[in-house]
Amino acid sequence: MIYQNEDQLKEGCQSILDWREGDVRILDERSFQEELIDDLIYTAVFSPDSVIQEAAAFLIRRGAARLGIIPASIQSLYEAMGKGEVSGFTVPAINIRGLTYDVAQAVFRAAKKGDAGPVIFEIARSEIGYTRQRPLEYACAVLAAAIKTGWRGPVFLQGDHFQINAKKFAAEGERETQAVRDLIREAILASFYNIDIDTSTLVDLSHPTIKDQQRMNFTLAAELTALIRGLEPEGITVSVGGEIGEVGGKNSTVEELQAFMDGYLEELERRGPTLKGISKISVQTGTTHGGVPLADGTVAKVKIDFEVLQKLSETARARYGLAGAVQHGASTLPDEAFDRFPATQTAEIHLATGFQNIIYDSKSFPGQLRAKVYDHLRSELKGEWKEKDTEEQFIYKTRKKGFGPFKQELWELSADVRDEICAELEGKFAFLFDKLKINGTRQLLDRFVKPVDVPLERPAALKG
Repeated sequence: MIYQNEDQLKEGCQSILDWREGDVRILDERSFQEELIDDLIYTAVFSPDSVIQEAAAFLIRRGAARLGIIPASIQSLYEAMGKGEVSGFTVPAINIRGLTYDVAQAVFRAAKKGDAGPVIFEIARSEIGYTRQRPLEYACAVLAAAIKTGWRGPVFLQGDHFQINAKKFAAEGERETQAVRDLIREAILASFYNIDIDTSTLVDLSHPTIKDQQRMNFTLAAELTALIRGLEPEGITVSVGGEIGEVGGKNSTVEELQAFMDGYLEELERRGPTLKGISKISVQTGTTHGGVPLADGTVAKVKIDFEVLQKLSETARARYGLAGAVQHGASTLPDEAFDRFPATQTAEIHLATGFQNIIYDSKSFPGQLRAKVYDHLRSELKGEWKEKDTEEQFIYKTRKKGFGPFKQELWELSADVRDEICAELEGKFAFLFDKLKINGTRQLLDRFVKPVDVPLERPAALKG
């Protein structure tokens, strides 16, 4: 049910949740988990009344906190990785573009079955736009999924690729930078306590020295880090990531990493001698976002330079105390590649398109809806159809942009269809958690991560 007004919301919550004393109290945990949470998340996402959406979001976030489900920073665990106190696994960062509530449940189920520890839920600046999921909505969907599945403990929400667009920056640098500043503020308010700054788009290889090539990258990364430090709630150190090479470009080098980090730390100290820097560094080792589609729509096999990845991770830890290197664009790699990441001590890998492909290509995905989405792409995005691309390549490259316009239709697929699709996804998550060696690491969260419960102001609809 999608609550349309305050009366419906209050009636639906009656005898299950109470908020008269300011914070939320759970009166009937079973009904909250099994029934009410479905209505609250659908209301938070789809109610036509923004006041009711705000109220539903508050109830989800505070209800989650009451159950011990707390948005957290992964900073302390990454610091332990940087010191060599823990190792042997790679943290998966999962981008969910569609069916977010259901897909997040599949992630939590796989994590619970494997006793998995660190798993990050993330969304990129670009994805926020084309999937039509603002940070608060995304956070609520993930937290609601945690409630639904019985997850307890920290939940890591991450802003992925909070990226400066190079063309927009060249035309209006301050305006483009301000857009990223505003997004950072919005994300932190929505409990995103992990943020990846991506100013690598500003690397200029025309300069004669590596430091000058990286200068704009590390200068702006330091500025945005300082902004984050001024916005983080008391008791929380937001885990910040940097990036030295745009994914899809040339492979990164140790020299580039050192030039970036030395310049970044100098700039950060200038803004505040006690400011904490980044905890990890994203690099390029041969992948592209989404993979490279062939003429028939299948994805070309990509060869990652694991030797370079290992050297970058080792340098990041030994010289700068970082958790290690971060690999982007990994979800479409062949299955046999994934156990190489823990072996090379990669700190984190980002996974997105492969899960999107499972959704669209599932035998359970309604053919009529798929055709409707593809027709929309052909008519509305024909300007993105490159002359050299086949129709299959065009569809593969653009179908990620079908999740936003058809969000409600996807969420309202029959329960059987959603369950069948998510069973496929859960199998994939379980496989990845095993290969990345995070199964059996749940105790590390209890040891290193101490979530801070940040209070929220009660919305107008729940006052009085």
